[in-house]
Amino acid sequence: MAEIEKKPVKIVETVLRDAHQSLLATRMTTEQMLPIVDKMDRVGYHAVECWGGATFDACLRFLKEDPWDRLRKLRDGFKNTKLQMLFRGQNILGYNHYADDVVEYFVQKSISNGIDIIRIFDCLNDLRNLQTAVKACNKEKGHAQVALSYTLGDAYTLDYWKEIAKRIEDMGADSICIKDMAGLLTPYAAQELVTALKESTHLPIDLHTHYTSGVASMTYLKAVEAGCDIIDTAMSPLALGTSQPATEVMVETFRGTPYDTGLDQQLLADICEYFTPIREQALKSGLLNPKVLGVNIKTLQYQVPGGMLSNLLSQLKEAKQESKFTEVLEEVPRVRKDFGEPPLVTPSSQIVGTQAVLNVISGERYKMVTKESKKILMGEFGQTVKPFNPEVQKKVIGDETPITCRPADLIPPQLPQFEKECAQWKQQDEDVLSYALFPAVAKEFFQYREAQQTKVDSAAADTANKAYPV
Repeated sequence: MAEIEKKPVKIVETVLRDAHQSLLATRMTTEQMLPIVDKMDRVGYHAVECWGGATFDACLRFLKEDPWDRLRKLRDGFKNTKLQMLFRGQNILGYNHYADDVVEYFVQKSISNGIDIIRIFDCLNDLRNLQTAVKACNKEKGHAQVALSYTLGDAYTLDYWKEIAKRIEDMGADSICIKDMAGLLTPYAAQELVTALKESTHLPIDLHTHYTSGVASMTYLKAVEAGCDIIDTAMSPLALGTSQPATEVMVETFRGTPYDTGLDQQLLADICEYFTPIREQALKSGLLNPKVLGVNIKTLQYQVPGGMLSNLLSQLKEAKQESKFTEVLEEVPRVRKDFGEPPLVTPSSQIVGTQAVLNVISGERYKMVTKESKKILMGEFGQTVKPFNPEVQKKVIGDETPITCRPADLIPPQLPQFEKECAQWKQQDEDVLSYALFPAVAKEFFQYREAQQTKVDSAAADTANKAYPV
């Protein structure tokens, strides 16, 4: 009998980024991360995802930490492991498009501060919005992974995915990620999709999903059997629910098979032990809501990511219209269709969700429209897979002419202006990028940082005066 070829599956650990972003509102501090870095570095992960996404905003806004400082500290600790970040294409880590000079500078600084792999995605899968980031990553000798925002709909056929994968390879990407942010990919659909992608590209394939709909571990199993090279998992204390499948469970699943990861369960058990009190504390304080740990099958029914569901609920709560939740859920797919059937991922998920809420509570569709809805229908986020509903577009943008070029082609260089505005606060080059992405939040952080430094300086002066009185 012929021996089965060994093809160990590689693991990307998400506990330092997506896992706590999904379950703990991105509130894990650098101080909580650093003590376990040494053990995590010995595991043999393909990469540790630790930066990007909402971590940047949360560091500045809620934790009063410098995200760049976090990255440098993690880089110092992870001596043998690649560090990975999530990057929203031309949006970088914000919600609007930036000029190419800002995107290039951000990529350059991310890599020089310690990032090895940049996972780049666009909420509309408009590859034009990824070109600048991919080129910049290639130039800096980083690994450019392009993520396909996975979704369902008439337009998203296997041929669509195969064709886009081929274009990604031609673009200069080093690997492809199937980014299933809503947990919509079911096991046999994953098998079919990975098989199709393997036919059209030679690039390694990474699968990222969320446990929200309850099928994610089975989806990983079928995807790996079909040739998927890498899977994203989270240490068990911060796994499942709206997070990823558990690292230890997937390692055990593939033990003794041709896909055996070779990772040491004892070492993983030690890491699990470290994160368990963090989970317990978060449950106790209410930061971790047990509701997000269950299975939400409505995700598959309405194709709505878990985070978007909770957003819709809080918007309705605020408007004292909670009874209209089901109505809003039914309106989401209709708005999505009007908007050209985009995948629902930041920021398109927020835009579609908020518009669905407004359509329901105002009693008339598109009577009230957000400026972001207008931007989508103006083409300011890029091109959707299907055309917009012409009646809705007309109602929202009137006689304005929508743009059809790559949106960033219309944005002149922005760095010089950001440099100027940030000059009084700047203590490192990277401060300009923090300011460019989140001006008000960064300014508040810079003021806080200055106050802390003044406090430390005056405390040091007091000590010196006591030791050496004049």
